[in-house]
Amino acid sequence: MATEPPARHWVKSSYSGNGGSCVEWAPHTASTTGTVPVRDSKNPTGPTLNVTATAFSSFVSGVKAGGFRAV
Repeated sequence: MATEPPARHWVKSSYSGNGGSCVEWAPHTASTTGTVPVRDSKNPTGPTLNVTATAFSSFVSGVKAGGFRAV
């Protein structure tokens, strides 16, 4: 009998308070699945993109380093 996956704990950026386009991620799943689910915070029942933990970590490092400046 298949078991249900654990509930995801979604996290939103602290910069999301402005009501703009934001994403949420569920970082705690990386330790069990090797992926980080990402979704549109305005559409929580919509599709989820699963990114490898390594790729997500590289993305976050790039953002912190200023590699993705808004235009």
